[in-house]
Amino acid sequence: MRLDALTRLVRLSLARERKGAFFSAFGVAMGVGALVFFVGLGLGVGTVIREKIFPTDARLVDVVPPAVSLGSLLGGGKLDAPTVERLRALPGVEAAYRKMNVRVPAVTRYDGVFFGSKLRMGMEVLALGVEPELVKGDVQLGEFKDAGEGQPIPALVSTRLLELYNKTFAPARKLPQLSANMLVGFGFPVEFNRSYVAAASASGATQSAQAQVVGASDRALLAGITIPLDAAVRLNRAFNMDAENYSGVTLIATDPSQVPAIVDAVKGMGLEIDDQERRMAENSGAAVALTTSALALLSILICVLAAVNIAHALSASVRARAKEIGVMQAVGASRADVRAIVLAEASVIGLAGGASGTAAALLLALGVNRLAASHLPNFPFKPDSFFSFPWPVVAGGVLLGLVAALAGAYFPSRRAAATDPARTLAG
Repeated sequence: MRLDALTRLVRLSLARERKGAFFSAFGVAMGVGALVFFVGLGLGVGTVIREKIFPTDARLVDVVPPAVSLGSLLGGGKLDAPTVERLRALPGVEAAYRKMNVRVPAVTRYDGVFFGSKLRMGMEVLALGVEPELVKGDVQLGEFKDAGEGQPIPALVSTRLLELYNKTFAPARKLPQLSANMLVGFGFPVEFNRSYVAAASASGATQSAQAQVVGASDRALLAGITIPLDAAVRLNRAFNMDAENYSGVTLIATDPSQVPAIVDAVKGMGLEIDDQERRMAENSGAAVALTTSALALLSILICVLAAVNIAHALSASVRARAKEIGVMQAVGASRADVRAIVLAEASVIGLAGGASGTAAALLLALGVNRLAASHLPNFPFKPDSFFSFPWPVVAGGVLLGLVAALAGAYFPSRRAAATDPARTLAG
């Protein structure tokens, strides 16, 4: 049968069965639309978790000394200079960056004008020293190095801490919203070896310094400030604290595939991996994936019901058109031609339902995003869009509609092709 003849027959048949074709396509659209909507929601929320709430680099491995182990009791399991060199020499390691906590408490007390608002506060400060190369791309002012006692200490703040400030602390205290660029150059006093809640070091002396914000970084300490490693070493020595052993080492693998082998080698050295944030990201992502999968399964069940409905509708149509099919066979239509007619009708229904459902999901997602932007509070890490629709999801939605329709049309098409024209025309 020629394509133009097949097209004409399908058009006439669908025009005659408009009501049944509409409800069949509607069922497909419901299932496909729900599936595309929930998959897009899961992908969008997962992207927010991975990129904003718990940003992780697949090549990074954070090494920390063991909390308590036989090796540490015997003098092993420490992150001293020789251990760092051994880590740097591991196969698959591109670079190793040292970290050291400032091992005395610190506080900041600010009383003055803060970007146009009067601010008076005191709070605990945690300080972490890192090598400048680890955060060199985030430093916007000067060089990230210790200028010595009496000089301002360059400090990086966490981009996530800035987000929390803008969405929670600033509205509560009626303070201005800040960006990383606005903070660059801002200075505040820090008093080391002083705390509101913890005991100071045995020396009892305090040391005042001025910290100056030089940028914001995803790799900066979340609840504190990140300063140059040399500054942390200097401060620890000034208070007779451990300045030889490091608090952690960040390893950068040459390729993400090398990470498992590096992790095994690190554990073989008696050290541990700090993967708390990675586990939190994975657990949160798994919860989102589980919820999305359950909703997607429900959507697939709707598609199965739509396929059953299409099978029922086409079976009824084949019975009603038995004489018509018999006439076509009598004048030369083959069984393949009859099957092609039924499957073509189903294809049109499936493509129409799949395309309509996908379009409805995209429009509904757009409406949800607009409602969220205007009615939801400005909470931390609130995304511009809660959805993500890569092209495979959109194309897959249309294709699913086609597959569901063809699956429902399979048995009706075989039944139509098996029609005996002689018996049908004889009644």
